[in-house]
Amino acid sequence: MPAEPHIAPGRWPLLGHTVPLLRDPLGLFDAVRGRGDVVRLFLGPLPVHLVTTPELAWQLLVTDGGKFDKGIVFDKMRPLFGDGLATSNGELNRRQRRLVQPAFHRDRVAGYAEQTITGLAAELADSWQPGQIIAFDEQMQDLALTVSGRTLFSAELGDDVLAEIQRSIPIMLRYVLLRAFSPKLVEKLPIPANRRFDAAAVRLRRVITEAVVTARSSGTDNGDLLSMMLLARDEDTGEGMSDQQVRDEVITILTTGAETTAVALAWFFHELGQHPDVERRFHAEIDEVLGGRPVRFEDLPALGHTHRIINEILRRTPPLILMRRAREDTELGGVPIPAGAEVAVSQHTLHQDPRYFPDPGRFDPDRWTAERMAALPRGAYLPFGAGARLCPGHFLAPTEIAIAAVTIGARWRLVPVPGKPVHAKIKATMQPNRLPMRVTRRSHTAG
Repeated sequence: MPAEPHIAPGRWPLLGHTVPLLRDPLGLFDAVRGRGDVVRLFLGPLPVHLVTTPELAWQLLVTDGGKFDKGIVFDKMRPLFGDGLATSNGELNRRQRRLVQPAFHRDRVAGYAEQTITGLAAELADSWQPGQIIAFDEQMQDLALTVSGRTLFSAELGDDVLAEIQRSIPIMLRYVLLRAFSPKLVEKLPIPANRRFDAAAVRLRRVITEAVVTARSSGTDNGDLLSMMLLARDEDTGEGMSDQQVRDEVITILTTGAETTAVALAWFFHELGQHPDVERRFHAEIDEVLGGRPVRFEDLPALGHTHRIINEILRRTPPLILMRRAREDTELGGVPIPAGAEVAVSQHTLHQDPRYFPDPGRFDPDRWTAERMAALPRGAYLPFGAGARLCPGHFLAPTEIAIAAVTIGARWRLVPVPGKPVHAKIKATMQPNRLPMRVTRRSHTAG
């Protein structure tokens, strides 16, 4: 007989698991571990099959990836993202990926690193004063949004667009979880969260549309990511993207990429502040590799300890959930999955599994030595997803995190402020609830 999956604990009448998903999603995803390879959640009355093992996650995203489309959460985000890579399916998704992916190739990322990321990170670090207490999480969000804006838009277009990006995206990220997991009835209520989210989305879509139209009418290649997307042509058809498609991809890149980088940088320095031995090795590596000069893209392979810290941060603070929808009748772990059924994988559940990450609550960058990484099964570590829908920024994001972290670390130590406890606050990602830090000049500065 087909396997009957367990139902996750905490189900409410009518609302299903919506309340625990909004109140304590990490607790819910911890609670499903050990209850079976497939566990059933409910978004209101809608059942969702949650896979909990690396093998089934890999099957869902890679081996049988063609049997699944994006799921209901992506449907709910379509008013913001339009039909960009985050929400589209089928041939449209494949076409858009072919057109967008060249903007994230290694040579392009090297250009972003040298022309934008290093300079903006240095400018921010140089603005601090010894002994100053800064809201480090907010400054990392501003830095990540500024990097995204300057990478996407030329100087001629960038200032007004960047101002709206910095205004609207934090508002949308604040309420995106409520929008994603609420029943349709709640989406339509004129509550403040809905009004603020919708107003910010309208403003952002308007200003990005104006920038796209202006850039296309100029016919100039400004060397930015927007120009590259406007000039991209499909190899099979010779067609490019419409203004609307370019706008949708720009909003997707801004909203998803900047948030990942900002949150990772915030936790990076928070963990350094809690683990002096890891911090000392980080600073020693900077001094040895850079010798007092600014970091360059070609330095990154030599920054092994830095990359191990980044991997551990991404393990501990991944996206909340990946949703898929079955295109046909199939099976996962012996559980029948009918066409149209919603399926999900929680990276948090996988990344905290003690079978693959012993003592998973402990911060340990040395989990990421080459030998220990080689022992991990496929699907155990999925910070950027996997398969045909692997996040196109999977190389850019760690590059940006490393360059910004090393640029800051060459100049400063960021010291936690006593009496200000820090914990994860779940929005679109696992953000710190707050992160005040004291800026302290290194005794042997390298910058």
